[in-house]
Amino acid sequence: MRSDAVFVTGATGIVGSAVVDHLLERGEPVVAGVRTEADAAQLPRGIRHRHFDFGMPAHRLDAVLDGCDRLFLMRPPPIADVERYLFPLIDAAMRRGIRQIVFLSLQGVQANRSTPHHVERYLREVDAPFTFLRPNFFMQNLATTYRDDIRDHDEIFVPAGRSRTAFIDARDIGRVAAAVFTVPGHLRAAYTLSGEQSLTYRRVARILSDVLGREIRYARPSEREYLARLAAYGAPEDYLAVQRMIHRVVRWNVSALPNRAVRRLTGRPATTFAEFAARERAAWER
Repeated sequence: MRSDAVFVTGATGIVGSAVVDHLLERGEPVVAGVRTEADAAQLPRGIRHRHFDFGMPAHRLDAVLDGCDRLFLMRPPPIADVERYLFPLIDAAMRRGIRQIVFLSLQGVQANRSTPHHVERYLREVDAPFTFLRPNFFMQNLATTYRDDIRDHDEIFVPAGRSRTAFIDARDIGRVAAAVFTVPGHLRAAYTLSGEQSLTYRRVARILSDVLGREIRYARPSEREYLARLAAYGAPEDYLAVQRMIHRVVRWNVSALPNRAVRRLTGRPATTFAEFAARERAAWER
């Protein structure tokens, strides 16, 4: 088997599927890690795939990476114990002489001790050939996490105050990943990925109103109101704690600064929120 494929974890997820698509556009061989045959059915026709689970025994991980010389690594949101579940895959990659690991990290991770921070630190400790992608808040959050409030109640219900966010399209993250995998010069580099616009949620609501042809409001709830609604929906306490932290960061405008990293790394500008909303409008249509 050729040994020049990219092994992609999370290959059917929002970011992983974009990585797969953009690698294929560049003519790169891909091996997708999937948990089930149902997941495999979501992949582009003809793509190679093999069973992979972060919980599989360490001795099987070398075989998982057979034929691959690069690895796209992302942490599934439910996994908090990265030492148990992600480090063994990194170790296997190092044993096999993987020449590049692109890790999907988090904006600002270098300034806190969140889970992605631990992965970045370990990749440095083992002298891995890493590239860190540190994206801002995904535009896709509006079409997934906050979709129902927009679709069913015509409102964006997040405690962001008057803050701004330079949202990024996850498809652009996939485009960047494909670029840094296929163009030299990105080893041991870290890139903060933001959109080129800094938007308030009031502005986001106006854009959605224009695209959908009905008024979408930014409700601007307090943190207490937001967390109370999540609790009423049955959200567990640890999820509430994460949401509290995330939106405090938003209100501090940590995520407000736009940049041109997507344009610089891929040669094309980042997707605007209006372009994203037009593309994904079905998510909010009734």
